[in-house]
Amino acid sequence: MKAKKLQLLISVGFFFTTLNLHARTWITDLACEHLRFSWRIVSDQQNVLQAAYEIKVFSEANEMVWSTGRINSNQSVQINYTGPALLSNKKYYWQSRVWDNQNNISAWSETVSFQTTFFDAPEWKAKWITPGYNEDAQRASPLFRKEFSTSKKKIINASVYITAHGLYEAKINGKKIGDAYLTPGWTSYTKRLQYQVYDVTDMIKQGANAIGVTLGNGWYRGYLGWEGKKDTYGKDIALLFQLNIRYADGTTKIIRSDSSWKTSTGSIVYSEIYNGEIIDGRKEKKRWDQPNYIDRDWANAKEAGYSTNNLIATENEPVKRHETFKPIKIITTPKGEQVIDFGQNLVGWVMVKLRGRAGDTIKISHAEVLDKNGNFYTDNLRLAKAQDMYILKDGTEENFEPHFTWHGFRFIKVEGCNDKLNAEDFTAVALYSDMKETGSFSCSDPLINQLQHNIVWGQKGNFLDVPTDCPQRDERLGWTGDAQVFARTASFNMNVNKFFSKWMKDVAADQRDGVVPFVVPNILGGTPGSAGWADVATVVPWTMYLVYGNKKILEDQYESMKAHVESIRQVAVNHLWNTGFHFGDWLFYRPDDDNDGRSAVTDKYLIAQCFYAHSTQLLINAAKVLDREDDVNNYSALLQKIKDAFVKEYVTANGKLISGTQTAYVLALGFDLLTERSRIQAALTLVDNIKSYGYHLTTGFLGTPYICEVLTRFGYIDIAYKLLLQETYPSWLYPIKTGATTIWERWDGIKADSSFETPEMNSFNHYAYGSVGDWLYRTVAGIDTYEDEPGYKHNRIWPHPGGGLTYVNADLETVYGKLSSHWRIENNRFLLDVAIPVNTYSEVYIPASSAEAVRESGHRIQAAEILNETFPGCVHVHLGSGTYHFAVSN
Repeated sequence: MKAKKLQLLISVGFFFTTLNLHARTWITDLACEHLRFSWRIVSDQQNVLQAAYEIKVFSEANEMVWSTGRINSNQSVQINYTGPALLSNKKYYWQSRVWDNQNNISAWSETVSFQTTFFDAPEWKAKWITPGYNEDAQRASPLFRKEFSTSKKKIINASVYITAHGLYEAKINGKKIGDAYLTPGWTSYTKRLQYQVYDVTDMIKQGANAIGVTLGNGWYRGYLGWEGKKDTYGKDIALLFQLNIRYADGTTKIIRSDSSWKTSTGSIVYSEIYNGEIIDGRKEKKRWDQPNYIDRDWANAKEAGYSTNNLIATENEPVKRHETFKPIKIITTPKGEQVIDFGQNLVGWVMVKLRGRAGDTIKISHAEVLDKNGNFYTDNLRLAKAQDMYILKDGTEENFEPHFTWHGFRFIKVEGCNDKLNAEDFTAVALYSDMKETGSFSCSDPLINQLQHNIVWGQKGNFLDVPTDCPQRDERLGWTGDAQVFARTASFNMNVNKFFSKWMKDVAADQRDGVVPFVVPNILGGTPGSAGWADVATVVPWTMYLVYGNKKILEDQYESMKAHVESIRQVAVNHLWNTGFHFGDWLFYRPDDDNDGRSAVTDKYLIAQCFYAHSTQLLINAAKVLDREDDVNNYSALLQKIKDAFVKEYVTANGKLISGTQTAYVLALGFDLLTERSRIQAALTLVDNIKSYGYHLTTGFLGTPYICEVLTRFGYIDIAYKLLLQETYPSWLYPIKTGATTIWERWDGIKADSSFETPEMNSFNHYAYGSVGDWLYRTVAGIDTYEDEPGYKHNRIWPHPGGGLTYVNADLETVYGKLSSHWRIENNRFLLDVAIPVNTYSEVYIPASSAEAVRESGHRIQAAEILNETFPGCVHVHLGSGTYHFAVSN
């Protein structure tokens, strides 16, 4: 018998609010990204939708460039600029206003600006320059300097355009340009090298000025990968710098990098990402980046003929400093080592204050954990030294921090200090891409709260310009599989739209005949496409479209998505992807002494077939959005053949899969590869498997993201909660009970006897298993978006109480505003507080046996229509924007 569901359609707020004669609507959070305009709307009424908008764009001279007039549309995000062609290297201003569906019109928004970049390579007047001296064996960081003068005329704009082969840190008159680090970031340099643009108007003085730029090896020519290779993109280190000054009278001045610049070396005598930095304070050149410095013994820079055709404007957020940590404990280990514990496994570096004699050397080593005896442990760093060394110049207090490296660590070991360590002299600084934090999740279980904390810090530590696998050992690469399994979870914690949009362009750039490499940017050479890794080509663009309504990423990546699917079709035999190398369900459960076959080995080609189907489905979805009807038909037919081939090859006559693992059933069910008739039995088989392992996970990287979602979908949410709350190995909470502050690479990175897993692959900051965060938000709290109007414009709130939790609070800053689901259980009553952003609407599912049991702000729900529904025990309410407070007494 089908259960009853109640639906309340709220279109004008009849049941939940009365007309507010003083209501008003206004605009906040204006943004312009790649000439697409967005804003948020705020209102003190409920059920508010945008009915129309108007945008105006002005030049610096306050001349109207473009006005849309009133456009009747509810679109308030990613509105394309369609006005006259804009000029390069110019600042423009814009504002907007809106009309809503309740006859309110907003005031004009504040005026905000955006700046255009160079549109064509010939606009670069600068020359690539390299050091004019012979580099030493350590390849010390070069210094580049240039003095220039400005007239007494008023400067209305000064913009710096800069990039490098290597990493750069630039200053004008001794002050750092911008607040970004590790610029220009990491891309597939041979095809895509980013440059940054800075407004430095306020940094330029009348008269004498000086530019100073320091370079580091970085990803360009530093050590990359675990084989000790360097010079991946070239042996050179080079700078490209252009300062465009525009005066009030319309005249201009350009300061460009060329052979007139002077070059030398300074205090950074060694710098490598994996190994750390050596800074010799005795070699510091004081005031070298300020005017009137005597540089006659410096060598003139050499001009180089490197191309500018691969230069692109920066798309994503730069790496910046964020949280700081003071020591929570200073330890003397059993070996006599002086060790500092910062209490959090983080990624960045340590700022230190040091005192001593000239020539004293202080060495700071970094580690994630201590061993079972309490000693400093670095075996899992492999060949990465992860050490910063500071050589003191005199007896005064000196401040040090690295420039062109970073480390993954919780602990540091300090060597060379004769005095007792002072906690006030050490500050750990977290570095990660400057993505806005958008989500928060908390509940009544402190272990789950710590799990969410660990998920977030795993993301912070590994979203450092590219989505790396780990931040500490000689790797730190953009592994595609890790990124695709975590993408949806990442989108709850932070706004990763621009982060992934930039990186996915490198995925496309590094594809060869459609094949996606293991890592992007690809520094491993020709690698085959592995199932679950190569599928990043389809998974991430579709995820960004769902989460942000970002249709442009589908447009940009569509050919890459299609090429990926076609690369599989080319090697498939009878529509089976059963050839080539595959990582499989990476790091699945494997007992140490597996005498009875308990290792959860899943057939790799079964996994490959599942992802072949999944990517094909996502390609069909994208084709529908982009109105590519021929492709929809073509790939829909292909998908059916892929599914038929799966059933024929991997499903027995009795409906069993040839691999009886959790991952096999999770993927087959999650990607709809089984017939409707066989799914119920398959779900039960999955549950029986979980029970046979004592409600423990046996999944690896590819099965873990989907297991709780599949269990929920097929009516076994109680089993999903048992997995979530399991505290013994293998489980999500086992590392937490062991003291983890980030997600581990392995389920048992630290074993029950406090020994370690193999150091060759044992990262303690590896976000892949944190993909369960998606289920916490979408199911436990119940926040999700629909595909018909993505970006949470048409959203869903469907909390699923369970697991003994007494409350859950989740908030998500969508592109439209904050979407909230807060539920709690008090005195046998279920209470749900909901907040829905303006210009969106929501389907809210309230756990209740009937509408009569539900109150909103103390009032009964009326005029509800009873509908047949397969989900029992839910009252379905259709709501417009606003805040609502539901109480259920069953």
